[in-house]
Amino acid sequence: MGGPFSFVYQLGRGSMDKQLLSIGHGFSARALADILVPRGWKIVGTTRSAEKLDGIAATGVEPLLWPGTDLAPLVARFPNILLSAGPGPDGDPVLAEMHWSFAEHAHGLRWVGYLSTTGVYGDHQGGWVDETAPLTPATRRGRARVVAEKAWQSVPDIPLHIFRLAGIYGPGRGPFAKVQSGKARRIIKEGQVFSRIHVEDIAHALDLSLASPDPGAIYNLCDDDPAPPQDVISYAAELLGLPVPPAIPYEDADLTPMARSFYAESKRVRNDRAKAELGWQPRYRDYRSGLAAMLATDL
Repeated sequence: MGGPFSFVYQLGRGSMDKQLLSIGHGFSARALADILVPRGWKIVGTTRSAEKLDGIAATGVEPLLWPGTDLAPLVARFPNILLSAGPGPDGDPVLAEMHWSFAEHAHGLRWVGYLSTTGVYGDHQGGWVDETAPLTPATRRGRARVVAEKAWQSVPDIPLHIFRLAGIYGPGRGPFAKVQSGKARRIIKEGQVFSRIHVEDIAHALDLSLASPDPGAIYNLCDDDPAPPQDVISYAAELLGLPVPPAIPYEDADLTPMARSFYAESKRVRNDRAKAELGWQPRYRDYRSGLAAMLATDL
């Protein structure tokens, strides 16, 4: 493999629109690559794990270890950048290392996408939120995302697009494995409701945004049917023909701090802006259609 610079120097600047640097090339970024690579896009995807390099390469994406490699030359040459790396204890890891590079090369960028979370809205006791709702996160992770969003918005002149993602599921990531293992639980908390998004619908929205950049835009990405988490577990069990796990009151559930944090917020998320401005429609409009599709292909 020629390394991440191998194709960059072989192309003229005019032919580089179909180039993407994917920093933190994870679940959602891989789904986008599945759309773009067959169209001839050249993608470099970073990972923290050397064990993942071969898997990334197998998808037609050129893998790169980061941290550990200087990404500044790629930021200078790639017109499109997808940011999936979450904030750490010291803030956003990309800005911590390369703030100056983004600021210096902002004029050469046509699209920068930052994957955030609907957790920035905090708890609304089951009420509806859209992109104009105040950012009042109830969890440490949500607060870190608010700080990261504001940090990216403060970088002058970059064509930033923020995508606030609901709970992500898709092939290899969903309730089926837990139900099959017998470890699934239906935790019941009165009034608790979440919004979700199938990973393919995230990729579709990113693809549409890449085609028509609108710097400064913020989009919620979620399906049309917010639902209690226990309903999703029940439906997954029914699809598999397995017994529905018993209900456990939230107060009696032995949850890890991470798991308990998911129940600290309850809200229904609107996706009208993405539909209106991107022309996006979720292929999987609710968890039922999404889980059924997963079962019909690959769990």
